[in-house]
Amino acid sequence: MRLPSIIWILHFMNLTKGLDDARRSSSVSRLCPSGCVTCSALNGCLSCKPRLFFHLELDGMRQRGACLSTCPRGHYGKRSPHISACTRCKEECASCFSESFCTHCRPGHFLFRGKCENSCPNGLTANAVLRECTDCSPGCELCVRRNMCVRCRAELYFLHGQCHQTCPTVFEPDVQLMQCVLPVHCEVGGWTSWGPCVRKKSKQAFRRGQETRIRQVLQHPSVYGDPCPHVSEIRKCVVKKRLKSRPRF
Repeated sequence: MRLPSIIWILHFMNLTKGLDDARRSSSVSRLCPSGCVTCSALNGCLSCKPRLFFHLELDGMRQRGACLSTCPRGHYGKRSPHISACTRCKEECASCFSESFCTHCRPGHFLFRGKCENSCPNGLTANAVLRECTDCSPGCELCVRRNMCVRCRAELYFLHGQCHQTCPTVFEPDVQLMQCVLPVHCEVGGWTSWGPCVRKKSKQAFRRGQETRIRQVLQHPSVYGDPCPHVSEIRKCVVKKRLKSRPRF
């Protein structure tokens, strides 16, 4: 009769120990950051909930564990039956999909078919803006995509993201900037008042004279712009006779 009693006592002790462990685990879980199953005050997360990635973050000179739904830039998520963790991309990759497939490159490298290369294959342009090997349009030296050029070859003119050997109608070439620009037309101001009537030197025209008015050029035209109209006008006038002053006594 004593043996069954001993078995019940041992069973009760195991049950009590299991409840204590569950309470301790529940207490630790409540104190951990979101997503952590276990953690420590010194090292942060030690294990993560399912589908979350374990990642070591720098905290000053120390590394602390964190559980993330997606890995930060410069890392990719690697899953395994035991633990899912964030793994650093290759040195030349700014971000990557996996160990062998980069999605963005660091400065000095150019993306081509998932690899970050120092230079691009023949026929492709090393795009410093996108850090990619880009298939630019003909005549383009640097582009952000195929139909959007930002710099043309030396002998071509730039206009609206395209390169032209000659500028289209309505535009004129700027040989200094190597761009197609709209022509600048002449602009003039308003006329001044008529000036004084000046008598001609001819003796036959005793009281006949001329008076003049002018206007200023506000904007000189470019090579292909509309020229300026005349900026001065002359018309005939009659010189007013001066009254002789009488001597004073």
